[in-house]
Amino acid sequence: MVQYNFKKITVVPPGKDFIDIILSRTQRQTPTVVHKGYAISRLRQFYMRKVKYTQQNFHEKLSTIIEEFPRLDDIHPFYGDLLHVLYNKDHYKLALGQVNTARNLISKIAKDYVKLLKYGDSLYRCKSLKVAALGRMCTVIKRIGPSLAYLEQIRQHMARLPSIDPNTRTVLICGYPNVGKSSFINKITRADVDVQPYAFTTKSLFVGHTDYKYLRYQVIDTPGILDRPFEDRNIIEMCSITALAHLRAAVLFFLDVSGSCGYSIAQQAALFHSIKSLFMNKPLIIVCNKTDLQPLEGISEEDMKLVMEMKAEAMKTVLGQGGEPTNDEGVLLTMSTLTEDGVIAVKNAACERLLNQRVEIKMKSKKINDCLNRFHVALPKPRDQKERPPCIPQAVMEARAKEAAEKEKRKTEKDIENENGGAGVYSASLKKHYILSNEEWKEDIMPEILDGHNVADFIDPDILLRLEELEREEGLRQAVEEDDDFEMDGKELTSEEQEALAEIRKKKSLLIQQHRIKKSTAESRPIVPRKFDKNKEFTTKRMGRQLSVLGLDPSLAINRARSRSLSRKGRKRERSPAYDGGDAMDVDVDTPKKKLRARSRSLSLSRSRSRPPSEVTPGEGFKDSAQKVKAIKLGKKSVKMRNKDARNGRGSNNDVLQSSRQLPKFARSYGGSSSIRFFIRRFMVAASKEAGNAFWSDKFTFTSFSLPGYMLFWQF
Repeated sequence: MVQYNFKKITVVPPGKDFIDIILSRTQRQTPTVVHKGYAISRLRQFYMRKVKYTQQNFHEKLSTIIEEFPRLDDIHPFYGDLLHVLYNKDHYKLALGQVNTARNLISKIAKDYVKLLKYGDSLYRCKSLKVAALGRMCTVIKRIGPSLAYLEQIRQHMARLPSIDPNTRTVLICGYPNVGKSSFINKITRADVDVQPYAFTTKSLFVGHTDYKYLRYQVIDTPGILDRPFEDRNIIEMCSITALAHLRAAVLFFLDVSGSCGYSIAQQAALFHSIKSLFMNKPLIIVCNKTDLQPLEGISEEDMKLVMEMKAEAMKTVLGQGGEPTNDEGVLLTMSTLTEDGVIAVKNAACERLLNQRVEIKMKSKKINDCLNRFHVALPKPRDQKERPPCIPQAVMEARAKEAAEKEKRKTEKDIENENGGAGVYSASLKKHYILSNEEWKEDIMPEILDGHNVADFIDPDILLRLEELEREEGLRQAVEEDDDFEMDGKELTSEEQEALAEIRKKKSLLIQQHRIKKSTAESRPIVPRKFDKNKEFTTKRMGRQLSVLGLDPSLAINRARSRSLSRKGRKRERSPAYDGGDAMDVDVDTPKKKLRARSRSLSLSRSRSRPPSEVTPGEGFKDSAQKVKAIKLGKKSVKMRNKDARNGRGSNNDVLQSSRQLPKFARSYGGSSSIRFFIRRFMVAASKEAGNAFWSDKFTFTSFSLPGYMLFWQF
């Protein structure tokens, strides 16, 4: 069976890219160095190789294009006509013919120039012949550039064509646009064809696959066809006509009995009669779709007459297959793709009729005789008139009867569950199959053992009664607590107290609301200390006014706030009068305005005492302070050189020459590196500090450093 896979066709490059590919490959795969001193035979061979290699590459590329593109005369007529409809057969053959001509011209050019290169008398002449040969080859490729671009477009379009096998079992769907063809193929296959409520949604052939009786069938959805002359049909309609003409398939002609597609039954019947010549020798089924909108029995008499005429034409295909004229089953079917009513029946009828036709064709072919000759069917003949019924032993009969009786009597756990209410109501007992001496023991409660003791021995039999007593006692306690709760309802207060209570509650509700607002915007609002409050919302004056309005004395609260603010601002500590330590300094009390300073040991706990580095704290792992001091010294010593190296760099002032290898050649050649190193190091440091980086080169004769106060010239 021939498989057509147009996706494997090699990409056809444009003319310019084609030339670049070939010439770059020639440059990479052939020698590139040649000299005048070579023998003339070697020069000729060098350039002849380049010309031949270029011709071979052109020949391989063009041959691949010619061989991979299908020849319309050698492929199946369905694909031949389909390519002719899509791309115009004449243009297609002309493009391939130009490619073939270019291949022959390039071979001829290479042959001629190789002959000329055999008689080249100099390097210049051989090179000129090579350039001329490659130039003429590239000119030939440039001339077929439009043909290569046309073939590349055809290749891209052919790669998008569906993979249709013309020889396999096929179900073909045809009819007017928007009658439900794409919906039907989506229902019976896994194809995902776009379905829209307007005509010509399907513009090309779509393929899906379905199974029937363990056989694979391909289902082809064709674009809609209009009832008009053959010459007026467009490319979309011609795809459907090509499939109907060349594919050996079961044809489903869809008929929209509701008229929602925009075409009446008379128009659809006219289309059927105009293309019925394409249905010859194919199983044909008339499918009345959209019966959910309009049943077939509800159409008018004229429309019913047209449907019966189409049914009579479909019956001719049944007679052509050797069927009986009275058997009209599977010729006219109704269905609805929306409700899926009758969809599977239509699929099964089409597959069955197609299968019967293919079997009959194979039985009539000559190949069946070769197969039948290999089979021998033996039929026993009676030797006398005595009847000999089959003999079954009695033991086998009894065993069969016993098995049948057990199957009838045995009741499974599922049956018992269904009889007792089903799942969720009936719970199967796992103890009824226990093998015990006494059947009554099966439902006994198994003891729970914990730490060698039976839990049942420690359970109080009156635990439920005691639990009820505890709950009753708990309820009485809760009732007493509810009675003891005091709630200020204002009935026992005076009028002034009630007004104050109302103000307090109002103020409390306002504070709660303000807190909720601040909390809701806390993410977008920064936290500002109270001392930077520009609105002065939190002041002692405001607090005093509010407390005075409520009838309270604000003096104590104001004094407390002021004392706390002074302590936060860091007022000077005063020595407690109760402390008369000897370390205190005498202060002249009679002169309060005089600034006095006294050093004393502070007893305040607000300031922590600083510890010396050598003091050992618990958890550090040192035995004593001496060990800690030694460890600190070792740590500093270990990082000293590393820190020094880290400070040195190309831009630092400490970048000095460390060894004689860093000295220039002239410094090591005269006097040795050891005698000059000290001199260079001294002046290099000074020069780098003054002029930046120093540059050394053995090409300069004099090097000068501009130092403060003098000029140094160093001659090498």
